[in-house]
Amino acid sequence: MPQLRLSEREYACRRDKILEVLGTRDIIGLVLFSPNNVSYFSRFGFIATERPIAYVLTAKKSVLLVPHLEIEHAHEFALVDEVIHYPEYPGERHPMEFLKELLTGLGLSNAKIGVDSDGYGRLYGYRGPKVSELLPDAEVITVVDDVEYLQMINSEEELNLIRESARWGNLAHTYLQEYCKVGVSETEISMRASFDATQAMVRTLGPEYRPLSWGGSNASAGFRGQIGKASALPHAMTSNARLRAGDVLVTGAGASVWGYGSELERTMVMGQPSPEQARFFDLMLQAQTLALDAIKPGIPCADVDRAVRAFFREHHLEPHWRHHTGHAKSTLVHEAPFLDIGDDRTIEVGMVFTVEPGIYIPEFAGFRHSDTVAVTPDGIEMITYYPRDLESLTIPI
Repeated sequence: MPQLRLSEREYACRRDKILEVLGTRDIIGLVLFSPNNVSYFSRFGFIATERPIAYVLTAKKSVLLVPHLEIEHAHEFALVDEVIHYPEYPGERHPMEFLKELLTGLGLSNAKIGVDSDGYGRLYGYRGPKVSELLPDAEVITVVDDVEYLQMINSEEELNLIRESARWGNLAHTYLQEYCKVGVSETEISMRASFDATQAMVRTLGPEYRPLSWGGSNASAGFRGQIGKASALPHAMTSNARLRAGDVLVTGAGASVWGYGSELERTMVMGQPSPEQARFFDLMLQAQTLALDAIKPGIPCADVDRAVRAFFREHHLEPHWRHHTGHAKSTLVHEAPFLDIGDDRTIEVGMVFTVEPGIYIPEFAGFRHSDTVAVTPDGIEMITYYPRDLESLTIPI
């Protein structure tokens, strides 16, 4: 049975690393508000609402500030030295006053403090002061780049969770393809495939399994509206379309394991592909293969996208280009760095990317595969492994 959660040692290592990085700039305190960032260092996953939650870290202590309704949840899951709470938001006393009291008690009232944002975001009607307004004598410094860089490099424990995610995303997509029939709605197919894959996942992994994701998803597969002509819309919205003969289908599948995910997308065709469908499918597959072969540690992210853009020019596909080649992937939907000509950050071992150059022809169809890959010393490891060829992705009718 694979390990289905990160070890406490993993979290401790993360805290040590960020304190070491910030210490080189004399930043002695860290305050985080983003659910992803709080969870990354404390293990505490939560549903973000108008009630602010803050994680505070110094060399001597880690503290989690939560609303009263999260007390039991925080004590059960958070890897912190102390949990403190406030009654409610807005409350008679604003929650950020409790944070001010906490930071002052930790000796940070006139220190350098790193934050992922200068205050809690305007979520669900929340309004409140910034950290810099709470502590006017402190120097508040945005350190989101430092936090984000740590998240870019995945440990072996993290990679194992992403691999496990891909395993169940693969099953969900297998069901999705199997259930595709002319006249059946995308909603019915997606729900059935997702439910069946999730059932198999939960039964196989047992009581230790936790999705630990903000959306609460387990295993899922669907089309998100990319059916027929709407497949040419990269970010279409579900329309509950019914599948028809000749439709091009662009799919997506994945699963959440301890908050980590993977991305598997495929282009399928209902019935025998037309020559034009086959031509664009082949060009898309060539572009993705070129991108996969281009990823190597030590080169800029931009070089991968640049190679794909050159392929598009060579084959006169520029009118059908809509987005960059890919993005990093671990605990969020999209993450940095990006396989984009505007991102010159260096590709490093341990980074995980989606690779998904797409071709989109309005009023005809869209063509996109997405695979999740991990960067290795020699190139990449293919984490997703669903068939990519047209024959395998042609659905008989």
